[in-house]
Amino acid sequence: MLAETICSAVSAAGLGIAAVTAYRKRFLTATRIAAYSLVPIGLVLTGVVEWVSDIAFKPSVWLGFGVLGVAWLLFMTTRAIERRGGSTRKERKAAARAAQTGAVAPAASAPSLGAGVTATEPRQKPKKQSADAGPGDDFSDIEAILKKHGI
Repeated sequence: MLAETICSAVSAAGLGIAAVTAYRKRFLTATRIAAYSLVPIGLVLTGVVEWVSDIAFKPSVWLGFGVLGVAWLLFMTTRAIERRGGSTRKERKAAARAAQTGAVAPAASAPSLGAGVTATEPRQKPKKQSADAGPGDDFSDIEAILKKHGI
């Protein structure tokens, strides 16, 4: 009831502004203002305003939007994890078939365990620098960059 009253008042005000604009001989602008001002009353007459107000003030509707948001978040999270792993659905199916037959799957088609390590490859430890490397060896690539730029 309140929404219908507000929409009617907005339409009446818009039509008043359109009349003043037409009086100033700006007919194209006045017609555009009149068109915009008729939209709220048209929405009231079609029942859209009542439908929207029913949706906006029901807690169950907001709960439904929340559930849809959580579902979307879960879909996007799984897609991001899948892409980060680097394996595709086709590669995982090939690895599953190879596991069922007892054959060893190639490294490219094995399911990914994260950051480039696959199920058939053992996890390698990062290589440490040798103890005999001097302190100047750590900055050799930085020095090369600086020499390239003339610094």
